[in-house]
Amino acid sequence: MLIPFQPKTVPFHKMSKLVIPRKTVYRLSLYYRALQRLRGNKIETVSSAALAKAAGVKPTQLRKDLTYFGQFGTRGLGYNVEALSRRLTEALGTTHLQPVILVGAGHLGSALLRYHGFAKEGFEVVAAFDLQASRTRAKEVGVKVLPMTKLGEFVAANRIKMAILTVPGTVAQEVANELVATGVLAILNFAPIILQVPDNVVVNNVDLAIELENLSYFIR
Repeated sequence: MLIPFQPKTVPFHKMSKLVIPRKTVYRLSLYYRALQRLRGNKIETVSSAALAKAAGVKPTQLRKDLTYFGQFGTRGLGYNVEALSRRLTEALGTTHLQPVILVGAGHLGSALLRYHGFAKEGFEVVAAFDLQASRTRAKEVGVKVLPMTKLGEFVAANRIKMAILTVPGTVAQEVANELVATGVLAILNFAPIILQVPDNVVVNNVDLAIELENLSYFIR
């Protein structure tokens, strides 16, 4: 079944009142990346079946996810790639570059700071923080590395809401508490612990050891 994307969608002031499942939000990113590939190939419309296959989900799941943003009109024409991409960009909050900070400029943190792909996805790492900021070669990582004592001041002045946490597990909770206290509402956590945060703060955990264990299972 092919369903075209129409502009008659849920306004964002009303959409904010909806409870959108976290897994749905994750899949929106998959749909967006699939659409970007289609745009790169000069494809203007795509069926729900083709888009779902590119994103690795079932067509029924795709259509269900998109209904959170409204009903999409007539059958038989497919989604307009450009229009749907724009809508998902708005939904994901990446219409403009979002400022992000990184805490923990060690080996992993420095490697992430050297990565130039964040900007392509709508994010800009504007600063890093470390207890030994003076020892970190800021020129090599491309952003300024500040001492932890400057964290609260910087977050408030720049209205930072997102942070990447790449500190040892022994201090991760303490640093997370400090981030939350300064007003950060979303944390991408690379520390190998489960952080305890208030209900209004979102944490995504990236545990590389668990991911490797998962791969190990499948190659046996």
